[in-house]
Amino acid sequence: MRGFFDFTLETSEDKLVFDGGIYNFEELKRELTGREIFIVKGDVPEICLKGYREYGEDFFKKINGTFALALWDGKERKAILCRDKIGVKPLYYTLFKNKIFFGSTIQDVLENSGIEAVVTTEGLCEIFALGPAKSRTADIFQGISEVIPAQYVVFQEGKLQKRIYWKLESFKHKDSFPETVEKTAWLLKDAVKRQMQANTPVSTFLSGGIDSSLVTAICAKELKRQGQQLDTFSFDFEGNRKYFKANAFQPSQDRPWVEKMVQYADTKHRYLECDNDDLVAYLYKAVDAADLPCMADVEGSMLYFCEQTAKERKVVLTGEGADEIFGGYPWFYKEESFAMRAFPWSFDMKPRQTLLADTWIERLPMEEYAREAYEKTIEDTPALEGETGREKRRREISYLNLKWFMATLLDRMDRTSRACGLDARVPFADERIVQYLWNVPWDMKYRNHTVKGLLRFAGEGLLPKDVLWRKKSPYPKTYNPFYEKLLGEELKGVLARPDAPVKQFLDEKKVKRFLSSPSDYGKPWYGQLMAGPQMLAYMLQVNYWLEKYKIKIKE
Repeated sequence: MRGFFDFTLETSEDKLVFDGGIYNFEELKRELTGREIFIVKGDVPEICLKGYREYGEDFFKKINGTFALALWDGKERKAILCRDKIGVKPLYYTLFKNKIFFGSTIQDVLENSGIEAVVTTEGLCEIFALGPAKSRTADIFQGISEVIPAQYVVFQEGKLQKRIYWKLESFKHKDSFPETVEKTAWLLKDAVKRQMQANTPVSTFLSGGIDSSLVTAICAKELKRQGQQLDTFSFDFEGNRKYFKANAFQPSQDRPWVEKMVQYADTKHRYLECDNDDLVAYLYKAVDAADLPCMADVEGSMLYFCEQTAKERKVVLTGEGADEIFGGYPWFYKEESFAMRAFPWSFDMKPRQTLLADTWIERLPMEEYAREAYEKTIEDTPALEGETGREKRRREISYLNLKWFMATLLDRMDRTSRACGLDARVPFADERIVQYLWNVPWDMKYRNHTVKGLLRFAGEGLLPKDVLWRKKSPYPKTYNPFYEKLLGEELKGVLARPDAPVKQFLDEKKVKRFLSSPSDYGKPWYGQLMAGPQMLAYMLQVNYWLEKYKIKIKE
């Protein structure tokens, strides 16, 4: 999705540019027809434009889906940019020479508008202090802004207004545990079935964990009812059977669990594997897809797997979002998370500064920048009247996860799938699930002191018992030492170049010392997967990003 509206040339004709999917499309169509609104084509642009004409900006609230849209209101002569409630689909814009340029990627806006790629100190703090997460309210590229989730931006008569059309509401949860289990199960099944609607066969990503297994089981059952078999795909890395290292974050490999689910759900399955050379090559392709340094090989590998999947299927459902919504990460229940006043997945700035030159550590207010971003999110947390102590703090942690960690993973899923023409859908990110679970108390989510206990009870009868109660294990990554060796050689090659832009930020002695030290995979600097090797990979991405976009640094 890309384009622009020229305020001096646009006519009185309404226009719409749309990206994404509307999963309650038929309901909206029936509602408009019932209000005696004549439908001609019955496609998404017509329904959106006529829905907007009937309800105005309130129409955005009615959409259940993942979307970004740009609308020209010819009658009012105003441009509107709007993004879905959870923020699955991205949307960027800039105002330049009496035009509003918009696009699904930063590259779309840069190319279309012709503005320079300039990054300020604020943008550098985003990259080095927060990355691969980003605050969304800050411009990494000077002058290019992002429409935040559940927001629409209005441009009219030279003025810009930002409006939030949906937000989480905090209230006391009144359903009993059995009622909560029943409603959770219904919401998940309904979200999956809605997102299975497509003009081409759907498939699923299957890791053998509870999230992807539930999505797979629901899809497989629905397709079997229609006389069809579900296609599934799983991921692994060259040498992982030999080099895998179990740790607190990743206690087991996925393949045995995938095999169990394939047999149970009777799916047509493909085991996809990424080798070391591709993993390095896709570090750079991931930057092409994201327009930013991103989740290093965690993102590059996802892009590789999406590319392989897209050769056979064009629509895939995934399990993204369940951990953030149901409390699947250690920081939801570990004591240190309640005491620290920082992002629990990236609370220590020192690992991020390991390779940076002291001059930049002094010049960039990294700790202050991260603290301010954290505090702003805490202030914005929808409070529940009368809630105090641990439960108040847990609500804050939940909000941090939704606004930051889940947003990063949804970005990863959308960017990597979009880049290869794959439509990746995330039923757990249905706003009805997010809103309902927001108010479910922790003792229900953590039933029987089990991580995602509520989701497991909601999945009773859908999965084999051992899969349903499997200990959480996140997205896989490589433990192959040859991959880390390749990264080291790659970074040495960059440092040997006098014109490599990342050199201005790095201390070569620190880099050499880092390369000679054994990596600790159990101490990530971001999330649960990004440890020593991913720091090297991230710096390679930063260098490629600076070069590709010919970025000018403005202090």
